[in-house]
Amino acid sequence: MKYRHTNRNGFLIGFIDFFTAGIFLLIYMPMGLQDEIDSVLKRRTQRYYIAYLLGIPTLFMYTLVWMARIADELKNRADELGIPGRHTSFRHMFCWNVFGLLFFGPMIATKRFFDTLNKVEAEMNRRNGDG
Repeated sequence: MKYRHTNRNGFLIGFIDFFTAGIFLLIYMPMGLQDEIDSVLKRRTQRYYIAYLLGIPTLFMYTLVWMARIADELKNRADELGIPGRHTSFRHMFCWNVFGLLFFGPMIATKRFFDTLNKVEAEMNRRNGDG
């Protein structure tokens, strides 16, 4: 599978998503991103809209933990592929979204998440001869 959506701007996605209270990702995830994440992680993940709906009564803590778990799996995948550099993680995603809420934390966390995803997809493209 060739990953076409590499080089996403994670900070911009995080910025838009933050100011739309997660509605942006409700629209963006089904446009191929969710399937790419599933392919990278080699399993079908829970759909984002379900995590979002379950997050509403929990003040979006469920959604945050869901995203942080995906981030941790993504970090593990990057490590498996031997990709150097700093990667996203559960702790990075969770702490920046909770403790950095007033200091662009969600944008920083989302940026690193997409940076890691982009690196993993680029490496997988390279290994498959697609990139």
